[in-house]
Amino acid sequence: MFKRFVTVAAALAALVLAAPQAAADKFEDILKNGVVRIGVPVDVPPFGSVNAQRQPEGFDVDLANMVAKALGVKLEMQQITGANRIPFLLTDKIDIVIAIMGLTPERAKQITFTSPYVNFLLGVYGPKSAKVTNANELGSLKVVAPRGTTQELGLTGMNPRANIMRVEDDATSAAAYLSGQADLIATGNVVALDLAKKNPNKEFELKFVIRLSPGHMGVRMGEHNLARWLDSFIFFNTVNGELDKLHRKWLGDAMLPMPSL
Repeated sequence: MFKRFVTVAAALAALVLAAPQAAADKFEDILKNGVVRIGVPVDVPPFGSVNAQRQPEGFDVDLANMVAKALGVKLEMQQITGANRIPFLLTDKIDIVIAIMGLTPERAKQITFTSPYVNFLLGVYGPKSAKVTNANELGSLKVVAPRGTTQELGLTGMNPRANIMRVEDDATSAAAYLSGQADLIATGNVVALDLAKKNPNKEFELKFVIRLSPGHMGVRMGEHNLARWLDSFIFFNTVNGELDKLHRKWLGDAMLPMPSL
């Protein structure tokens, strides 16, 4: 009898060990630990930059602070670039990315996106003398773009033979165009407007649109509770006008209606 009991107990123990363990939940971890790690850009004004006091500021910086406050936790802000936004999520260096990131089906294979939170348009800009109206007319003109960004991927898809100067981040991209290393720059409409204001001697005429690319937050694949909470946060702050205030403060225009996921 005792031998049979031991055998049954061993079998039950084996079943317990073989059973799938409860998956970790990032949303619960954030609330439990009282800290949320959010990656933001500091090289893409007006979404993120460093002010004279060496403090980060911008649309995405303000939004990260709003998210932490709504969660009721401490914000641990980390500087990221266009190239490492997704890698930082995949390696668990951050919990959320808020860095004017456009959604593509390819990216959606790697991370989970929220509904969009900001209006954005990506295009190719340059001097009036550059007679270009679409990607196929680029010829030998050199276009600078940060590698791995929506504008770089989109432009490559539109014209695989385009002469694209791929750099590490938006700051390097802007510097390359401003210094004449590149003939054109692929960037967002808001970024181009900001660069034009700061560099009145440089022309930023829109040559053609790569795509409409509203910005989304991102979390690790499968973190549905966190993504759903962020969707609720976006909805709530769209309805109460707080996101519109950020648009007017940093982008100089009202928030336009955007689709949700």
